[in-house]
This record gives sequence, C-alpha cells and structure tokens, in this order.
Amino acid sequence: MNTAPTSAEEPLWLTEEEQRVWRSYMHATTLLEDHLDRQLQRDAGMPHIYYGLLVKLAESPQQRLRMTELAMHAKITRSRLSHAIARLEKNGWVRREDCPDDRRGQFAVLTDQGRRTLEQSAPGHVALVRSALFDRLTPEQQKSLGEIMQIVAEGLQPNEAGADLPWLR
Repeated sequence: MNTAPTSAEEPLWLTEEEQRVWRSYMHATTLLEDHLDRQLQRDAGMPHIYYGLLVKLAESPQQRLRMTELAMHAKITRSRLSHAIARLEKNGWVRREDCPDDRRGQFAVLTDQGRRTLEQSAPGHVALVRSALFDRLTPEQQKSLGEIMQIVAEGLQPNEAGADLPWLR
C-alpha cells in the first residue's frame, strides 16, 4: 500500500498500470453517472441524486429522515441537501416537518406523490443500472467490484470526531 510522501520527498507518482486503472475508473464512473442522470431526467424529470434521496426516504421508517441523516446517507453537504429538498418540495415529492424534540432540526418526508413518482421511475432506472453495469460483469466480477468499493468507501469515511465529511459541512 502506498503512503503519502512527506513535503520534502518526491511525490510517489502513479505507475503506468495505476494510471490506467485510475483513468478507467474515472472514465467509467463519469459515463455511468451521466447515463443514469440522463435517463432519470428524461423519464422522471429529476437528476440521479434526487432519485437517490427519494429512495432513501422510501426505505426509511415512516418514509422520513432527519435532514442531517439524509445528508449523511447521500454523502452531500447540508447546503446541497437543503437546495435539493427545496426542489423536491416544489415538485410535491417531499415535504419538511419540524422536529418536535429539536427546534433547529427538520425531517424530510416522502409524499404520496413522491412515492408514486419513485414507483414509476424505478423500473427504468433499475433496467438501466442492470444493462450498464451488472449485465457486463460476471458474478465473480460483481462480487469483486462490491468488495473493492466497500474497502475504498470505508477508507474515505473515517469514524473519528472532526472528520472532514460532506454532511458535517
């Protein structure tokens, strides 16, 4: 495992193979996100990130989450979440409710209209995810990809207090 150099050392540049892997990863994730975004914009009138917020709310007890918890699940800043929720409210898909035990806290709640929109857009989204990713990989490759992404995610989401994570900003 490579470690970051001290300021006096020469940077530990990527090898040709590491550059190839990194660029392939960036190329694929950029194309995949754009592909998903375009499909959801066309079929549901929302970007992929909004779809993810609706899914998380639909999976939550009483189809509601505190805004800070929703930001954590979405891996976005609270400011970006607030903007997204405002747009989802405008569409009638989400509403905000004050938190009874915390005057500053708010819940995001999936509305019936939001649930219907999610139910209508889910089949096309799932079909696209399947064709763009899973149908291209063997079961062994799928398992490896999942394990690799878990390792990367765990390394980027430290548990210590004061960690610089988007939802804490």
